[in-house]
Amino acid sequence: MAALLVWTLISPSSSSGSDKGEEAWPTHTACKEGGLEVLYQSCDPLQDFGLSIDQCAKQLKSNVNIRFGIILREDIKELFLDIALVSKGSSILNFSYPVCEKDFPKFSFCGRKKGEKIYYAGPVSNLEIDIIEGKYQVLLELYNENRSTVACANATVICS
Repeated sequence: MAALLVWTLISPSSSSGSDKGEEAWPTHTACKEGGLEVLYQSCDPLQDFGLSIDQCAKQLKSNVNIRFGIILREDIKELFLDIALVSKGSSILNFSYPVCEKDFPKFSFCGRKKGEKIYYAGPVSNLEIDIIEGKYQVLLELYNENRSTVACANATVICS
């Protein structure tokens, strides 16, 4: 079972590809509930990852529980998250957040090495807002102190 999990996380899917023969990762559902749907696809050509969001709701609470799993291709002495939110082709929000800082590790996975796995299940703090009806594109990128990509995703948020 462990070998299957490792193969799934590090092997590209053959279910879809572009005209150039490049393969894309499958689109995953992070949550779908109560008129809100969050879909994502890894934009890292070498690695997919797992993400799920508990209590998917149009009113985003200040603490949302997530589950995230990945096998690291890079060390993470420091880890940063960039988020870009786009609607109808216009940028709405760009946000950067230090997840792991050298002298202030916020999570138990801070300091992990290449080849180790991260599995985080717990709360993530965010702004408490009501999500307005519409379709939004979100680009998420996790990168380390060397600006090497740890994980990235193109997400679609659909609120009806």
